[in-house]
Amino acid sequence: MPQLNQMELQNLRHFIGSHETAAQKLKTYAQQCQDPQIKQMFQKSAQDAENTMQRFLSFLQ
Repeated sequence: MPQLNQMELQNLRHFIGSHETAAQKLKTYAQQCQDPQIKQMFQKSAQDAENTMQRFLSFLQ
């Protein structure tokens, strides 16, 4: 895999941080939610954000 330049690395860090923040917020929303369907939607969205974050992290290996 070719090496990342400085701008690509900064963008990757930004994307990882954004997805991590989104996942944490979505988990919090799911914990506070009473409606089972909406709770499930938040949980799935949190998992999707974590999966995307892991894909971005794989570029750093």
